[in-house]
Amino acid sequence: QSSKSDARASKMRLAVTKRSSPPSFEGRRRFFCFVFVIVSFSFSLSPGTKAFFSSSSLRSPSVADAFDRSDEEKIATIAQHVHGILETLGMDLEDDSLKGTPMRVAKLYVREAFGGLHPDRKPGMSTFENSYRYNEMLVEKDIVLYSTCEHHLLPIVGRAHVAYISNGRVVGLSKMNRIVDYYAKRPQVQERLTRQIVQELQHVLGTEDVACVIDAKHLCVNSRGIRDIESSTVTAEFGGVFNLESKKQEFLNYINLKTDFGV
Repeated sequence: QSSKSDARASKMRLAVTKRSSPPSFEGRRRFFCFVFVIVSFSFSLSPGTKAFFSSSSLRSPSVADAFDRSDEEKIATIAQHVHGILETLGMDLEDDSLKGTPMRVAKLYVREAFGGLHPDRKPGMSTFENSYRYNEMLVEKDIVLYSTCEHHLLPIVGRAHVAYISNGRVVGLSKMNRIVDYYAKRPQVQERLTRQIVQELQHVLGTEDVACVIDAKHLCVNSRGIRDIESSTVTAEFGGVFNLESKKQEFLNYINLKTDFGV
């Protein structure tokens, strides 16, 4: 019996030794080869492709079947809910001033304020060869921005300033305004909006050298709660060479230029 116990103890010690022993040379080699392949793949991606993949974490939260229903179906459903809200608040929905409000609000949400949620409304972003070899910073500043705070569904109003340095391709100036507008027209947080604008332009232009600064007032701060009507929120996202202090300062100097053409 003693010999059987010794044999079992020996097997247990052997099992523990096997479990606690370091990986074999072959195991370590395979692991480091795997890491090398992943890192090499990451570095081989173009800036635009990197932006495309990383943007998945910045998508506005929505359910899988968000676009299965038509706009007309959504408008009809939202109008019913708005009617119920106003009715619950004790409003007279037969009053001439209020009778059409549920439908007006529903159309506003689907077609305007939250119109940017639908991918079909994303503006086309054709680019052109930089045949004139303009290699300095291009800045589109003071882009008027209207969005909606996703926490209280109150307006966000401000201005966006966007810049990029061409990597061989350029985009029409108005397209930059349209991208800002597209991502703004949805329930938003300003931090996400700033990054969405930058990463979309990085993907379109195939360069990391894109920057955006947004300065906006949030009515959830200005008109409720603390009711601070003077404060504004500033967010920034700098990609590529814009992380260099010299380029960052150059961009900020441009957006601080006073533009007044008297029109």
